[in-house]
Amino acid sequence: MERAPENKYKVTIGLEIHAELKTRTKMFCDSKNDPDEERPNVNICPVCMGYPGTLPVINKEAVKHVLKMGVAVGGEIADFTEFDRKNYFYPDIPKGYQISQYKFPLVKGGELNGVKLTRIHLEEDTARSTHHGNYSLIDFNRAGVPLMELVTEPVIHSVKDASAFAKELQLLLQYLGAGEANMEKGEMRVEANISVSDTDDFGTKVEVKNLNSFKAVEKAIEYEVARHIEVIEKGEKVVQETRGWDEVKEVTFSQRTKEDSHDYRYFPDPDLPKLRLSQIPEFAEDVLKTELPELPWNKRNRYIEVVGVKGENAEVFVRDNVWGKYFDAVLQALSGNAQIAANYITSDLAGLVKNDTSVKDTGSIDIFSKVAVSDFARLMEMISENLVSSRGAKDILKRLYDGEKDPEKIAKDGGLLQTSDTSVLEEVIGKVISENPNVVADYKNGKEAALQFLVGQGMKLSKGSANPEVLKSELIRKISG
Repeated sequence: MERAPENKYKVTIGLEIHAELKTRTKMFCDSKNDPDEERPNVNICPVCMGYPGTLPVINKEAVKHVLKMGVAVGGEIADFTEFDRKNYFYPDIPKGYQISQYKFPLVKGGELNGVKLTRIHLEEDTARSTHHGNYSLIDFNRAGVPLMELVTEPVIHSVKDASAFAKELQLLLQYLGAGEANMEKGEMRVEANISVSDTDDFGTKVEVKNLNSFKAVEKAIEYEVARHIEVIEKGEKVVQETRGWDEVKEVTFSQRTKEDSHDYRYFPDPDLPKLRLSQIPEFAEDVLKTELPELPWNKRNRYIEVVGVKGENAEVFVRDNVWGKYFDAVLQALSGNAQIAANYITSDLAGLVKNDTSVKDTGSIDIFSKVAVSDFARLMEMISENLVSSRGAKDILKRLYDGEKDPEKIAKDGGLLQTSDTSVLEEVIGKVISENPNVVADYKNGKEAALQFLVGQGMKLSKGSANPEVLKSELIRKISG
């Protein structure tokens, strides 16, 4: 598709995001909520299968998850709320309707990652359909699983901001323990409402459904924006509709004309009680606030503004809970050197884990027992005290990872303690100069890079024990003299 210039067009994006909640049982029955169950149709019962005469019961844990989400984003917690029946017919809806919320959601308003929210409400998930040539199969294990739906205001104007919002929401769900939000497993699905206009007004809205990866979110929105612009450039009108995303072809395709709310014939579910949340002590906003952990954006700000580490390091610790906990423990053992520690954790220590063929990720090893916090913190202090060079520190860290203890002992035994004694370095310097006459000549002729090569050779000969600054100054003095 030919790309038209976008700078004269106003792109507006609103997101609807569904996330399965982590609870012991389903939303309205006692069937197990197990996203890892591979056997079809084993976690089902007459209630979630919609048998006549059955009565649903509200899952209190699911309600609490959504209310804590609302408190975290600064939303308005409902006093009165109720559940509604959303009527539509599809094979993956066993009852012929979905229990959802319409006029009275659990949460209104709020803001996340700079994006204003419309609402957050609860509903039940549908079954999972799989298609096999000329027939389809339905697994009802997922039917009735508690599902949070979050709707943003149409205030997003770039693909980057849309993707960043979805990533921050995923983090929040994980921090609150509300859900894993694993998009590859379908535990979080994004629907994007996109409009493009060449005026200040909104264009015609098109919804792209069931985007199951951040890459799909970005590519689908990019494709739709380009498609809308192409339609407008031709003098035609964009059709309001629901579209799907073809992962292989990386194009959207028309599914159906867009429904309005009246098409679903919402009405209050007569089998479920109305809720007065203010009358339930554990749902009080001040109680919920005390149960919140350190939230992702607060943790990020603490690392950058208080601890003083770089943004890219902070993001690793915010997004990976294992490394975040390890870094926090190291900070407790350090008197300073936070940025040095952050660098060694995110590059060298993480690299050792990545290259360890016995593990797949940090979640499958106990990094605290692998490299004791006290040993790591002492190694960082040794670097700051110029007792070991960067090269020597990497060697020591590898030996700690492989099971040795006490970085000072490792440094002494391995001859890795850094020396600034010029008499000790004299032999190394003499050897570097005698073995590299051409490079010495290059440096004398003004090539500064040649000096760095000579320093590197000196560090190699000293097995990392030479103080590189002293080595550099002594090389200059010897060559110049």
